Amino acid sequence: MINKHLSEQDPEVFSLIEKETDRQNQNAEMIASENFASKAVMEANGSTLTNKYAEGLPAKRYYGGCKFVDVVEDLARDRAKALFGAEWVNVQPHSGAQANAAVYLACMKPGERLLGFDLAHGGHLTHGSPVNFSGILYEAHFYGVEQDTGRLDMNKIRDKARKVKPKMISIGASAYSRDFDYEAFRDIADETGAMLWMDMAHTAGLIAAKEMNDPLPWAHLVTTTTHKTLRGPRGGMILVGKNGENTLGIVAPKSGRTKSWGEILDSAVFPGTQGGPLMHVIAAKAVAFGEALQPGFKTYQKQVKKNAKAMAARFTELGYNIVSGGTDNHLILIDLRNKGINGKQAEAILGTAEITVNKNMVPFDTESPFVTSGIRIGAPAMTTRGMKEPEFEFLATLIDKALSKPADESLHHSVAEEVKALCEGFPLYDQVPA
Repeated sequence: MINKHLSEQDPEVFSLIEKETDRQNQNAEMIASENFASKAVMEANGSTLTNKYAEGLPAKRYYGGCKFVDVVEDLARDRAKALFGAEWVNVQPHSGAQANAAVYLACMKPGERLLGFDLAHGGHLTHGSPVNFSGILYEAHFYGVEQDTGRLDMNKIRDKARKVKPKMISIGASAYSRDFDYEAFRDIADETGAMLWMDMAHTAGLIAAKEMNDPLPWAHLVTTTTHKTLRGPRGGMILVGKNGENTLGIVAPKSGRTKSWGEILDSAVFPGTQGGPLMHVIAAKAVAFGEALQPGFKTYQKQVKKNAKAMAARFTELGYNIVSGGTDNHLILIDLRNKGINGKQAEAILGTAEITVNKNMVPFDTESPFVTSGIRIGAPAMTTRGMKEPEFEFLATLIDKALSKPADESLHHSVAEEVKALCEGFPLYDQVPA
């Protein structure tokens, strides 16, 4: 997968990349935010476009020599619009956090109020966490799930919005396994005079494949990462849907005309929050969007959901507490407190067993974020490798086998051998689109 130049010029880095490739191939990658990009995506990501500076937008650059990268960026934007039914797209954000930073810059002033999904209940770091710029610069308030159901109560969110009167309401989660009622959120936003923003970073692939509710007809703004369920390169994107409200009502001082969402957000990305776009990554985004427009992508996303549901059902059979009782998407969140083990311990044990998960806070957690009471498990990566429901049920059984005896390292190593044997039947780049 790596050409000879790297191995000859820098064997130390080459060796480390080879070791990581072997780890990925022999390991059950169950982190919900990770996936395997195609060879074509990786080739574009490592192309000569990494050499090109292209500040600005296609046909409006601050550098010469952009005639080809202009076409690449237009292609990425057009494919993203087709994939999500968007009216406007900016594909330049370097990450999901960068896309979100541009949204804040465009829509809010420091000190204004944000109502977001509590990180401790499954929300996003950049939706007002006090350790993040979003919680430092803005007055963040939060809604969360109900303790008895693990689900959102829209009536309580409405009551909170009426009390807080936020400038913006954000939706989106990193560890919530249920779908969102965007129409209800928009009704709350309209009632309280708030803008509505959806961060679909985790679920963009499922949304594109119409396996989950679509936020674009309801949210004023939508952001996403381009990896995770989208299976592209690491990066971000901002979208505006065809909701008939394509203006912020901000009047440009020189022309006297009303600016569109797109103009304001384009400026918030560059020069507002970042400099030159990563044209090699934008090319890789274009490739990934092209892959996602193929019929096989919908089949893949259907299987992601089937696999997550099958694994959740198996864990329930084994006596595990699935937060919210199941899943509507690609992930499950497990509260381990009834198993007498915390998330940090579980992550380490499963790491020895060649199963990669991440420790994760659960709603109303009694442990610190560095310990946690839960683990988060996702289906996208191993579904990309071709695994289906029987394999995911087997992986749940192996996870239980390892966690049932936390101190038995020999058992954990024996589970690792079972995982490696399973993975050998699904070689990493046999199933990933070429």
